[in-house]
Amino acid sequence: MPYATGFKKLEDRTALPHALEELSALLGERVSLSEEDRILCGKDFWPLTNVWFMEGKIASLPDAVVWPETTEEVAAVIKIAKGYKIPVIPFGEGSGVLGGITAVEGGIVIDMKRMNRILSIDEESLLLTVETGINGEILERKLNQKGFTLRHTPQSVRCSTLGGWIACRAAGQFSTKYGKIEDMLTAIQAVLPDGSIYENTVAPRSASGPRIDQLLLGAEGTLGVVTRAVLKIWRLPEKQTGRSFAFLTIEDALRAVRDILQKNIKPAVVRIYDAGETEHHFKEIEAARDKVMLILVMEGIEKLVAVENEVVQSCCEKWQGEDCGDGPVHHWFETRFNVSISSHLIQNGAVFDTMEVAAPWSKIAPLYHQVIKALKAVPGTILAGGHFSHVYHDGACLYLSVVGIPVALSKEDYYHQIWDAAMKTTMAMGGTCSHHHGIGLNRSRFLQEELGEAGFNMLKAVKQALDPEGIMNPGKLGMGGE
Repeated sequence: MPYATGFKKLEDRTALPHALEELSALLGERVSLSEEDRILCGKDFWPLTNVWFMEGKIASLPDAVVWPETTEEVAAVIKIAKGYKIPVIPFGEGSGVLGGITAVEGGIVIDMKRMNRILSIDEESLLLTVETGINGEILERKLNQKGFTLRHTPQSVRCSTLGGWIACRAAGQFSTKYGKIEDMLTAIQAVLPDGSIYENTVAPRSASGPRIDQLLLGAEGTLGVVTRAVLKIWRLPEKQTGRSFAFLTIEDALRAVRDILQKNIKPAVVRIYDAGETEHHFKEIEAARDKVMLILVMEGIEKLVAVENEVVQSCCEKWQGEDCGDGPVHHWFETRFNVSISSHLIQNGAVFDTMEVAAPWSKIAPLYHQVIKALKAVPGTILAGGHFSHVYHDGACLYLSVVGIPVALSKEDYYHQIWDAAMKTTMAMGGTCSHHHGIGLNRSRFLQEELGEAGFNMLKAVKQALDPEGIMNPGKLGMGGE
């Protein structure tokens, strides 16, 4: 297949056969050079690469795919790659949406899916030790069978892995009560770029210097490969109650949710849909027509759920929320993993993408209006809307959707312009350009501006110190590669 971009391939290819010979000696048949495997493990769901793929082009290809089964094998693979200065790209299930696993310089993909074992459950401490190649849905199902839950449920849970969640600092749909992946993570085991194995102490908290493990959280494989994690888990909730309310404005819905959170009430699920998304998702709810829909799920012991339900009712009524019952919540549970519309739109010639940003309460409503305005101003945009998918004591995450059929611009130029519009507007208004999808390739050009010169230089210094050869997932986080 022809290449869609100018990404460079491995410059010195003379070392590759020697590296592959050593890898085959180490892993046997768990090394593949087939084009099929390299294509499958060489792209994620970044919409731009999907546009290229529909045109019969690819962004790039790795040179080989390997399937280790132990941390020691991962370490051995990295040592071989380092010796020959060959790039290494960790791979879970390829559900990322920002080009985070694109092999911009070729190299070796480490497919982690064979490292998928639950190693132990400490039922007294409620701690789970598990390998990072495990599929999210399978992990949750196995925990549920034993009466436990991780309650980390991103929309990609059926096609993503624990390692991917750690790599991009993922957030799940039940995040308001249970936290994001960084809140659940207690300890990790990881292979660093020199092939050494790092492991931190399992403890509820430690003041033993800076949290080294936090460097690898959100690093997208640029500083090492996380092979094992210790996570907090919970017992399955005794009671679950769903509520929904329709509001006249985004501002009223946000005020109601802010009141709930700042009273230290934490529903498991909180989602606010703007009028456009309400029409799309809840068009059968007459009371919500042309309004903003708020979905809430409270769960836990029965007494706690009763108190949360009472406070939720009071706060929503205060801001003129109209009670729509639990029907919309049931509908949300039934349809929350359906993302087929994106495939239909791309197959029919449209450009479609989602973007998640975040800001404090004092900025989030103005940011919503300005980002929507900026997206609609890009020639070719036919729809721009959003919902608020994660909320906090101090702010919220805005999840945007945009559809365009560019005429004056190429699809690729249009794509870059909508991202420029959204990211620049967000940062100008004091928001962060990424909440839970990470950086990958697509957001790399915005990272330096958000971190500032000092912050970005610190990141580069860490990368240089740990990975002086630049072999770990080059081109991501704005470092190395194209």
